[in-house]
Amino acid sequence: MGRFNLEYPKEAVNTVKRYNAHAVYSLETIHKIVNDSQILHISFNTPSQPFPVTLPMIGQMGSFDRPSADLGDPLDLYLHGYVSSRLMNTCKSSLNDETSGSEHQGMPVCVAASHVDGLVLTLASFSHNYNYRSTVLYGYANPVIDEDEKLYAMELITNSVVPERWDHTRLPITKAEIQSTGILKVRITSGSAKISAGQATDDKTDMANEAMLDSTWTGVLPIYPTMGEPVPSEYNRVKLPSYISDFSNDFNKDHKELSLKAAEGDRRAL
Repeated sequence: MGRFNLEYPKEAVNTVKRYNAHAVYSLETIHKIVNDSQILHISFNTPSQPFPVTLPMIGQMGSFDRPSADLGDPLDLYLHGYVSSRLMNTCKSSLNDETSGSEHQGMPVCVAASHVDGLVLTLASFSHNYNYRSTVLYGYANPVIDEDEKLYAMELITNSVVPERWDHTRLPITKAEIQSTGILKVRITSGSAKISAGQATDDKTDMANEAMLDSTWTGVLPIYPTMGEPVPSEYNRVKLPSYISDFSNDFNKDHKELSLKAAEGDRRAL
């Protein structure tokens, strides 16, 4: 019996309206886009200025209560930062705000992640496009106080940089390191993704223009991140371990394959 493909419910806040054929609400797809992002952009409001604040941060989807949960399960987002950063302080101060007798949910945040997989070049500049995968999550952030959960999140995020890296670093981490590291846990309430893939397309009028067809190159320029040759530190004494070289090789191979796959076929949600 196959497992269900869980989705975020379509609500006013997360429903994709423009080009909704490219909308995806699958938890697994959305969580993978987030976890594959080296940088996430976190937006929140502060009482000290009229403009929303957007910060680049690193984070990872996971579940402290169910560590074996996979990407298709409901997960929390853990964000890593300095304990006295503006985001951490704003989140802490929101805990002291009294609401009208209701239980405090946390500081409202939006989280954005995106990947560009190709540049789509067409006959008309109006029809140019990107192949991309993007997602936005909505939720409530709270500081992680429990030390065990904090360590779980620190290991989770470290291993998202390079798998197995946590176990190949100096352990245990010191009390000072734990105390100076801030971890936010975002309880996700809603989310959606927008994914676009496929080859170039033009309207019938331009396709009937033989002179344009004879003079203008059309197609996709694939884009994919690549890890280069490792550069050892001046004090390194160790041969490059296989867990790093294997990760680098798999990273390059997987991203290239995804980008080339996105460049094939009709315009679609990948």
